[in-house]
Formats: sequence, structure tokens, C-alpha cells
Amino acid sequence: MSSPTECLEKAKKQIDTFREDFFVLKTQIQRCFIGQEELVEDVLCAFFTGGHVLLEGVPGIGKTMLSKTLAQSMSLSYERIQCTPDLMPSDITGHKTLVETDSGSHQLIFEQGPVISNFILIDEINRATPKTQSALLEAMQEGQVTIGREVFILPKPNFFIATQNPIEHEGTYPLPEAQLDRFLVKLKIQYPEPSDYHQILELTTSGKTIDVEPVLNAEKVLEMRQTVTHIEVPKSAVENVVKIVRATQPQSSSIESVRENVILGASPRAVQSIVMLAKVKALIDGRSSVSLKDIKDVSLIALRHRLILAFAAAANQTDSDRIINEIISGV
Repeated sequence: MSSPTECLEKAKKQIDTFREDFFVLKTQIQRCFIGQEELVEDVLCAFFTGGHVLLEGVPGIGKTMLSKTLAQSMSLSYERIQCTPDLMPSDITGHKTLVETDSGSHQLIFEQGPVISNFILIDEINRATPKTQSALLEAMQEGQVTIGREVFILPKPNFFIATQNPIEHEGTYPLPEAQLDRFLVKLKIQYPEPSDYHQILELTTSGKTIDVEPVLNAEKVLEMRQTVTHIEVPKSAVENVVKIVRATQPQSSSIESVRENVILGASPRAVQSIVMLAKVKALIDGRSSVSLKDIKDVSLIALRHRLILAFAAAANQTDSDRIINEIISGV
């Protein structure tokens, strides 16, 4: 049986290893995806909790580059699904095809869809019909797809990034609450800083290529995800998370802007999301315990897509980000 000192040393070694691997991966990604360090860190935090990301940004801003580079940096199989209104569920999950064998008989074989992969980019998810969007629910939540009576397990680790355009709404199908709640975080990708444009131009117009070097593999990723679960969450931090989430619910909130502008607050799944993200934040800061600052830092990205706003919110010129920031300050 290990002594307390040996246990502490082992825990410290795990934290140091996680932190080192995290920043090596982040550095590798930013060789190709220029700038926006906070965004990259948030995506990686979501990845190492085992959650999925909804990424919102205008076209041409690097969403696909970020996703592809992340997958290549970890030697993970990668698939990109371009959503359109005529995309069918079987185009994503796969289907069975009747083929003729060498003996002249026939048999059904499974042609797997792109969703059966480690890393899946779902581009413009809100252009897919609700029927196709719902086909993603089982894959995202259960890590499997069902074709007929057969269940096909997705390879581990398994990670979805779905993108959507915040401006163009014609011909789109807004994600329902059940689908939105499956995403751990909603991140907004901004325009690059002025100084980043020079690097972007040099990288994309000079004919130079940067080879992405794999710095992790699937086995290492699963090990790092396991390390996240071992981080301690003090009772005070848990209480703080519960207060924040309950403050988003108009029937129990003491914050006036919530009661006026929110129809539906965050669910218990939001509590889980905040705690898991805070654990990764603690790890990359070299700590074995979650702090109240960690909770504050991740609450916005974990909650912004989980509030259903009333029509009054538009009239009051407020949005979910502003309401959540007010909740965080108040709690």
C-alpha cells in the first residue's frame, strides 16, 4: 500500500505531465492556427473533459483549420460533414447495402458513415434538417450509432465540433434545446488581431507549408481524460456552481434581468459541464483542486447556449452573455 507521501508525489507527477502535454499540444496547433489563444485553450479544455463544442463564427475565419489541425496533432481519425438541407441521416451514420457474393448469393454489408471516427467536424450544422440533426444525438451522447438492430461503437476518444454562421439564417434550422444541451460549450470565434493578419498571409499565400507533427495519440488522450476526473472539487466550489446555475432559472433567480428576459434556465447538465471544465483549468494551472476563479472562468462558455431568452430580451438589448456575466458578478 502506498504511503501518503508517495500518493502526493504520484499525483503531482500526473498534474505536471498533463500540463506539459497540454501546452505542447496547444503550441503545435498554433503553428497553423494563428492567434486566439483563449479560444484554442477553451477547445482543448472541452476536448479533455470528453465533451463536444459548438463553434460559432463567420465564414473564412479558420474554423475548419482549427479542427483539422487539432485532429492531426493527436493522430486521430478525422471526418468532415458538410451539412445541407438534403443531407440524410444515413449519409452521416452509414447504411446497409445488399451485395452479391462470389458464390452468387446476396448479403447485407454495412457501409459506415463519417460519424464513425475519432474526430468529427460538422460544418454548418444548422443547415441540416431536424431529422438529420437528431441523428447526431445518439452518436454525441452515447458514443454509438444504431443501424437497424445493430449497434456500432464509435472509436475512442470521440469528439464533435459543430460550426454555425451567426449572421446568415435563411435556409437554416435552429438547433432545438435538446440538441444544444448536448454540447459542453458554445465558443465564439472572433476576427484575428491586426498583428495576426501578417502571419496568416505568410502562411497561406507564400507557398510554404507547415507539417503538423503528432504530439499525442489516442491512448495518451484517454489517459489525460482519466487524470481530469481525479481533480478535487471543494464543497465551496460546488456550492458556487449550483448558485450560478440556479440563478439562470427565472423561477428561482434573485436577479431581475433573469426574471425579465429568460424563459428557461440551465439544466443540471450545466453543473456537470462547469465542474469538468474547471477541473481542466486547475490542471493546466498546476493545481490538484478547483478554485472559485476556475468556476468563474468557464461559466460563460458552458452556459451561453443553455438559456432560452424571451422576446423581451431583444427589446431590452440584452443577450445571454450579458445576463450570464451579471449572474457571475452577482453570485
